[in-house]
Amino acid sequence: MRFFKLGKQNNSGIFAITNGQSIPLEQVPDKAFSQGILGKGVGIIPKSHKILAPADGEISTIFDTLHAFSMTTNKGVEVLVHIGLDTVKLNGQGFKSSIKAGDKVKKGDLIIEADFALIQQKGYKIVTPVVILNSDNYPNMSFKYGEVIIGDEIIALE
Repeated sequence: MRFFKLGKQNNSGIFAITNGQSIPLEQVPDKAFSQGILGKGVGIIPKSHKILAPADGEISTIFDTLHAFSMTTNKGVEVLVHIGLDTVKLNGQGFKSSIKAGDKVKKGDLIIEADFALIQQKGYKIVTPVVILNSDNYPNMSFKYGEVIIGDEIIALE
């Protein structure tokens, strides 16, 4: 595994979507994520209510319930960000966004604001998987675990 320096500026990777704790995807308590069914990645336990773009690219999908979005980076990486687990059941409660499919975004742009206190109060886990949907294209991916801040590379693709 490769180790990263905080704040590393490399435009080919995937960057922290919020401040928090990065954990191996295998530790996310949801089989679709922990078993890598959707792809490889990390889970983030967020410490901020703002969810930011993990790279420059275009929003592919933003769910009506605002609990998840996918994007394709300018380098062709397909990324899924799923805010919390089973949060689709909140029907959008606790989420705000003005982004729509087709919008161009830059790394660090605000995508969604989440009320994590409300989400937890309703009984949902806030761990937020960040998954590379086309993982097979990146066989040498490496991940940063532990405390992360916005701007940290959390998934290296080379």
